[in-house]
Amino acid sequence: MNLLITGGRVVDPSQRLDAKADVLITDDTIGEVGKKLKSPAETIDASGLVIVPGFIDLHTHLREPGQEHKETIATGTRAAVAGGYTAVRAMANTIPPNDERAVTGMIIAEAARNGACRVYPIGAVSKGLKGEELAELADLRSAGCVAVSDDGKPVTNPQLMRRALEYGAMLRMPIVAHEEDPHLTDGGVMHEGFYSTLLGLTGIPAASEETMVARDVILAQMTRAHLHIAHLSTSGAVETIRAARKAGVHVTCEVAPHHIALTDETVQSFSTNSKMNPPLRSDDHRRAVIEAIADGTVDAIATDHAPHHFDEKNVEFDLAPFGVIGLETAFSICYERLVRKKIIDLPRLIDLMSCAPARIFNLPGGTLRAGSPADITLLDLDTRFQVTNTFRSKASNSPFIGETLQGRALATIVGGNVQYDLRVPAPPKAAKTRKRKR
Repeated sequence: MNLLITGGRVVDPSQRLDAKADVLITDDTIGEVGKKLKSPAETIDASGLVIVPGFIDLHTHLREPGQEHKETIATGTRAAVAGGYTAVRAMANTIPPNDERAVTGMIIAEAARNGACRVYPIGAVSKGLKGEELAELADLRSAGCVAVSDDGKPVTNPQLMRRALEYGAMLRMPIVAHEEDPHLTDGGVMHEGFYSTLLGLTGIPAASEETMVARDVILAQMTRAHLHIAHLSTSGAVETIRAARKAGVHVTCEVAPHHIALTDETVQSFSTNSKMNPPLRSDDHRRAVIEAIADGTVDAIATDHAPHHFDEKNVEFDLAPFGVIGLETAFSICYERLVRKKIIDLPRLIDLMSCAPARIFNLPGGTLRAGSPADITLLDLDTRFQVTNTFRSKASNSPFIGETLQGRALATIVGGNVQYDLRVPAPPKAAKTRKRKR
């Protein structure tokens, strides 16, 4: 099917393009981008909207297999397209973990059957995520994994991390690191600082992240491998990455929207929706992360979408699991906190959420060049809306419920197919009928 998107502002940092233009989709690829295109195709009027390459999330917990009460591939990908994402990378901490070919194959097959967007599996670094023995990394690579990570758990054994990096370099497969020293974080539930003392909660020091980042940068330099730091959150880690880049180390990093927008002051509410790992840091760390986004140190923005069932979060703060959802609010939060506050411009934000993720992990998409996959997001930058506790995700553990935001994804096209369109009202729910008792 051909589809012509007309009248919008096209922003594609991969081509340094920012102009009013039309986009022609031919079957499942980009046919042409230009002015006043004509085609006997179905037309979408994008007047007043921004047309961008579809977002790619580098860090999504889809929970399937094994934790379908939290999220499934179907519901997680529906949440993704509602947030403008045309592709997500699925983390390995499922049950069982994605540490073997069979699990990778199941994820790929289920995404093909019921997924609303592209799903790229991330395999485990270690068998069972136990940090004791390497998983079969080459087998995971050939099965379809685009990277490996024990995310949710750090690789504490430096020898194991070294071997993983060596195999990663050989296989041209990045190692994604969850940087946390468990001996320093033991029992911690929030950032260690003024507010943890005020609230009487056990803190997680910034040094827990920073010492592990420093170790893994040294190992990446030694092995000449691609190290990717997940959910960067501290000023010290930022400085380590800056220094590593100057030394020629192949290290990239991502930050999450909640670390851009919120600080540990938020935890005063004792809402478990403000409990995540890494924790919300103090404002000096938040400002350091924002500065790193502005100066190019940060490569990508990733959601770390971590859904949990309501009952799991509806407990005391100490007992609740770490993690918050983020796919449906990520763009709006970043547009509000970064672009509208003039820290970065819109093309830089699109690069962080689309072009750069594709570029640094060699994934399809992230561009509107002719011949590339027809993965497109239409943005309405003027609309204002309030975040409610109703999401397309199965979960609702968002720290942004109640906030009024500006800018959101209006439609999402994956492989030439419209997978989400906010302008089309949802069909009415069928009325429930009561059975008469006989």
